Amino acid sequence: MATDQPLVTHIFTADPSAHVFNGKVYVYPSHDVKTDIQDNDNGDQYAMTDYHVLSMPSIGGPVTDHGVALSADQIPWVSKQLWAPDAAFKNGKYYLYFPGRDHDGIFRIGVAVSDVPEGPFKPDPKPIEGSYSIDPASFVDEDGEAYLYFGGIWGGQLQCWTKGTYDKDAYPNMEASSGPAIGPRVAKLNEHMHSFASPIHEIQILDPATKEPISASDHDRRFFEAAWMHKYQGKYYFSYSTGDSHFLCYAIGQTPRASIEQVQSVAHNVI
Repeated sequence: MATDQPLVTHIFTADPSAHVFNGKVYVYPSHDVKTDIQDNDNGDQYAMTDYHVLSMPSIGGPVTDHGVALSADQIPWVSKQLWAPDAAFKNGKYYLYFPGRDHDGIFRIGVAVSDVPEGPFKPDPKPIEGSYSIDPASFVDEDGEAYLYFGGIWGGQLQCWTKGTYDKDAYPNMEASSGPAIGPRVAKLNEHMHSFASPIHEIQILDPATKEPISASDHDRRFFEAAWMHKYQGKYYFSYSTGDSHFLCYAIGQTPRASIEQVQSVAHNVI
């Protein structure tokens, strides 16, 4: 297929993460479906009830849709909205991390496991204890230690967790209007990859000029959603979306959990 064409057109997909497993490219997108729900800031219109996994032998090669890898009706704790997922490989297994609303309407993060990268995946019966918000991104470092990055403001509810517990009254505020921006979250994963091995840490994204955290009013650089981590030449690159201003940004740190320095907006996300 041509590289300037969509991978698939028979289903609606968004939020892809991509990994190379066993010499193939595997793409883990969310799967949107048509609804009659009116668009709103809560994101109710994004119904998303299952995940499909796509694969290619190489970039630009033919795409295989492996069908439903995991669906909401398989996950006891999920009431609705399986949003952006990610995958990881460790201990000979493949792990799919995904957000979903629990039966109280609060976003949590779950994990499902498979022997093969395309699934199907078997979910844990409960979400990861202590997890919240959306857009999990898994990262396994060269030393075998694994981390989970997550968070999204507005519909992703991250603004409800600034005090460490869920505050439903904070939801209408959407995000801070002054002071430091709300930061993404990271936690170290246990060796078995099903739970957190550390407390959840809020990542500070620092302005390189002032060495102070990015301001909440700086919509061109502050974190909104879509966390992603990769390592290059010994440094850790944290990428994310600014959301309403539609920039993609990255920041660089010396460790997977350190405060990281914002370096520049690197692309427009034109909608």
